[in-house]
Amino acid sequence: MQKKVLKVNPKDNVVVALMDLPAGESVHLDGTDYTILKDIKAKHKFAAVDFEDGDHILMYGVIVGKANQSIKKGEVITTENVKHQSAKVVGKTETLGWTPPNVDKWKDRTFNGYHREDGQVGTENVWLFFPLVFCENKNIETLKDIFEKELLHDKASKHQLLLRSLLNGGTTDTIEEEKEEDTRIFKNIDVRFITHQGGCGGIRQDAEALGRLFAGYVNNPNVAGATVLSLGCQNLQVQIFMDALHALAPNNKKPIVVYEQQKSGTIDEMLTGVIKDSYEGIKKANEIVRKPASITKLNIGLECGGSDGFSGISANPVLGEVSDIMAAVGGTTMLAEFPELCGVEQELVNRCINDEDGVKFLKLMKDFEASVVAAGSGFDMNPSPGNIKDGLITDAMKSAGAAKKGGAAPIVEVLDFTEYATKPGLNLLCTPGNDAECTTALVGSGATVVLFTTGLGTPMGNPISPVVKISSNTVLSEKMSDIIDFNAGTVISGDKTIPEAADELLELIINVASGEVKTKADVLNQNDFIPWRRGVSL
Repeated sequence: MQKKVLKVNPKDNVVVALMDLPAGESVHLDGTDYTILKDIKAKHKFAAVDFEDGDHILMYGVIVGKANQSIKKGEVITTENVKHQSAKVVGKTETLGWTPPNVDKWKDRTFNGYHREDGQVGTENVWLFFPLVFCENKNIETLKDIFEKELLHDKASKHQLLLRSLLNGGTTDTIEEEKEEDTRIFKNIDVRFITHQGGCGGIRQDAEALGRLFAGYVNNPNVAGATVLSLGCQNLQVQIFMDALHALAPNNKKPIVVYEQQKSGTIDEMLTGVIKDSYEGIKKANEIVRKPASITKLNIGLECGGSDGFSGISANPVLGEVSDIMAAVGGTTMLAEFPELCGVEQELVNRCINDEDGVKFLKLMKDFEASVVAAGSGFDMNPSPGNIKDGLITDAMKSAGAAKKGGAAPIVEVLDFTEYATKPGLNLLCTPGNDAECTTALVGSGATVVLFTTGLGTPMGNPISPVVKISSNTVLSEKMSDIIDFNAGTVISGDKTIPEAADELLELIINVASGEVKTKADVLNQNDFIPWRRGVSL
């Protein structure tokens, strides 16, 4: 039988409603009876004690807010009676111990991946087309149309068939999708295309960061080679990109086709050369086949988006368990979204193996928040309307739950945006909380698979790395089954423990990494790419 309420940490002075609770209902938890004073929706919290104005609200064992008025025991916690508050950080105060999980069943596991000359192993084999500046977006789109039509032979979708039927005077009663089959000319290579709005204008630092981001994409083992289009006069010069790639991969052997329009003459002349040269590279890349590799070669990005009041209780802790398993066997994980680590900095600093990483983390957090404040906002404005509606009413509350994705393992390195992960274990990566910007950054720092938890439903994906969507609740998994790959709502219902769900999720990850299972985002062709301009973004 499913529990009605939950206290996440023994130190907490709020209780989570696991189902809708009507006013007047009495619930029992850990030897205490609570009478619900007003209707409380599932995912929201109510006071476990009487609060006075200024009292701290504790959840996950940390400060997540403070009362701005009297709140009675059993009364729901809202944005009206609670404001954002987080604990002050004083630098590293202790070194936290960690007991790794038993990984006997995982230490010898393998996946079938694409081995690169530098020793990295990819979960995908992609030839990537991208422009250095937005002026080339049209040419990228033209190439996309040409290559997809000739190489992929995509079947008509249900909605295309619907429009086709209507145009021909038919009805919508007998629309049937064409049978699913692999129509690709080349079976071992995917061709993906990126467009963006950067590369010129803005500040030079943004252009340079974009060059480093693209270098990370080319260096990511999911990429076999790339076609790069340049206009010629933009801030992000070809040499800036090539220098960034050389700094990241001095011995890069991947083929890179570069065309600059202002040196190429007409668009027709340029596209003719691009198509010929890219085709040769794609044909050769198709010769690469999957081979077994240890799961220690996986680099897993950890992210959340469209979070709800259950995210920090079910889906995020499941990812934390997976992250700890990967750290214990020698794999790599990355926890990002720095605005959503506000309030748990002390724990994270104490988990840093190297003191200099703790200092770097706090500086990145301080500088990030200062830029937000300078723009008239603040981390306290991070929770979205959807977050608040579903129980995440302060940034610190959201952050404390979001940090659970990083488990309890020591932090091996703190990375700034566009820095590439090279150390096995848990890394912290400075990114915004914005879903697309975060995923884009994780992949640019080497993530070959991204785990994305959501409580409300988010459909986005990535051009080169599979994005596995994990729902925090069963209702979402059933309602939006076309975008959810894994249901962690079984933790809320009591059907599975967090370790059991984590084992099941890691099996799915291995299948996705081996190309045996396509993520829902890949099925929907969700190839989102939004680079972070280092200005304000939450």
